[in-house]
Order: sequence, then structure tokens, then C-alpha cells
Amino acid sequence: MVAFPGVFIVRVFYAAILLLAVVVLNFSMMHLAPGDVADTIAQANGGADAEILDRIRHDYGLDQPFPVQLGRYIGNIAQGDLGYSFFYNMPVTDLILQRLPATLLLVFTAQILALVAGVVLGVISAQKPNGVASLSVTFLALFGYSAPVFWTGILLLIAFSLHIQIFPVAGMRDVTVTGGFIVQVLDILRHLVLPMVTLASVFLALYSRLTRATMLEQLRTDYVRTAYAKGLPENTVVYRHALKNALSPVVTLAGLQFSAVMSGAVLVEAVFSWPGLGTLAFQSIIARDTPTILGILFCSALVVIIGNLVTDMALRIIDPRLRKSA
Repeated sequence: MVAFPGVFIVRVFYAAILLLAVVVLNFSMMHLAPGDVADTIAQANGGADAEILDRIRHDYGLDQPFPVQLGRYIGNIAQGDLGYSFFYNMPVTDLILQRLPATLLLVFTAQILALVAGVVLGVISAQKPNGVASLSVTFLALFGYSAPVFWTGILLLIAFSLHIQIFPVAGMRDVTVTGGFIVQVLDILRHLVLPMVTLASVFLALYSRLTRATMLEQLRTDYVRTAYAKGLPENTVVYRHALKNALSPVVTLAGLQFSAVMSGAVLVEAVFSWPGLGTLAFQSIIARDTPTILGILFCSALVVIIGNLVTDMALRIIDPRLRKSA
């Protein structure tokens, strides 16, 4: 237990280095891309001569050497300044902070739903691997994993928004809904259901199949047979002993898939017009708003790195063997 805080500090140090590498890579790729902010501003205003373009580049610091631009950008990020969006005419940090809660709400709820439902379905199918439940879970996993996330979202929209009309078609809030805090929360949850289920469908398939495989492996071990021989109830053996050891690879996969959840949220937000970072990224790419794109990439990388760090620490809490090996 003494080594656990030390391991956490080392992981944070590695995470900071990784984040710095991501910032350098993103900025370099944007610098190598054809065109710049001056060209985009000139096109938006119907064109400009060379003198005006040079003035714009000077105002944005684009006439400086690449190392100077990169160093200034890293210094600004260290101070919490992600630049200024010329398309939205506001600081990128404020713009992202407005959209980030919606994306985090969608991503975390979808990840929790996929993880909980996947583990439950995997355990049920592992208890009777040749039964109807196991075959149903396998079919659900194959369907969820093979179907594109935007196609699943469109099907859910047609089924539950147009035909049955249970859930809203798009957005995060209904402007016509008035009431207190509880009413507003229920309205957001009602809008959240379809995007959350859509995003969770792919990852639910992965977690359920992995849980099924690890549970089948654990149920064949000697300590499980010993527990049954002692007369312990089946639920105690399955959920207290086997499941605890089977969760480690599932939690690891959940951490590794966090970046995929973030990228999948872009498509889901586009389908359901969810006002998060995905919609903002799509609009910024169309407008070639480079500062906003870089800010979104930085924020997404930060969320993914923190998610992986939390997953690593959670594994050490779940599995005592990792704490001892530290």
C-alpha cells in the first residue's frame, strides 16, 4: 500500500509527457496542412490582397518561425489559453467549456451503460454457455459490433421518435418545457436516452463477449470448484469470487476503449444534433477554424488520458495482485 501513491505520481508524470507529445503532434499537423487562418478569413470576406493577408498573419503570429509558434502555443496552453476562434468570435476555452459538459454527459453515461449491461449479460450467458440467453447475447454482440453507430442512431430515431414518438428527435433540451430543476433534468434525460443507447451499443457488445469469455475461464478454475464443494450458493461463487477476478480485463478494455467512445460521440452528436464537442468539431472543420480544432483535439486527448489514468488506478484497487507488484 505504501507504493500505491508513488505509482500514481509516476503515472501522472507519464500522462503529462504524453499530453505534451499530443499537443506537439496536433500543432505540427495543422501547421503542415495547406492554408492557414489568414486564407480562411480572406475567403469568408470575399478575398483580400497580399498586404491584408500579411497583416492578418502578423496579428495571429503566423509570420513567426515554426518553433516560436509552437513554443508560444504550449505556453498559452499551460496558462489555460487555447486561442481565439475567429469563426465564433470568442475564446476557444470558453467555447469548449460551454460544449464540454454535454459531451461528457453523453460519453460517461454511454460508457457506464455499456459496461454495466455488458458485464451483466456476459455473466448470464457464461452461466449457461449453450442456452438461449448465451445465444441471444452472442447475436446482440454481433449486431451491435457490426452495425455503424450512425446507422443504429438513425434506426432508433425512426423507430422511437417518428413512429412511436416516445423520445425527441434532436437536441438536448426542449425550449418549450418550463419548470424547476427536476423538470429540467428529466427533460435532459429524455433527450439523452437515444444518443446514449446508440453510443453504448457498440461497446456493450465488446464488454459482454469479453465478460463471457473471462467468466467461463474463471468458472473452470480450481478455487471455484472448491467453493462449490464447500457448499457455497451459486450466486456467491459467481458474483463474489469468479466475477471479481473476471472484471480486471473488462475494466482494462473499458479504459482502452475510452478514446473510441470519444470519437464515436462525434458521429452520434451529428445524428442527434447533440450540442457537444462533436458538433462543434464538425462545424469548426467546415469553417476551417484552426484554433477551435486544436482546442477540441487537446481537450479530447486530455479526457482520454485522464480516463486511462483512472482506469489504471481502478485496476490496482480491484486487483490486489497489482498493488503488491507495485
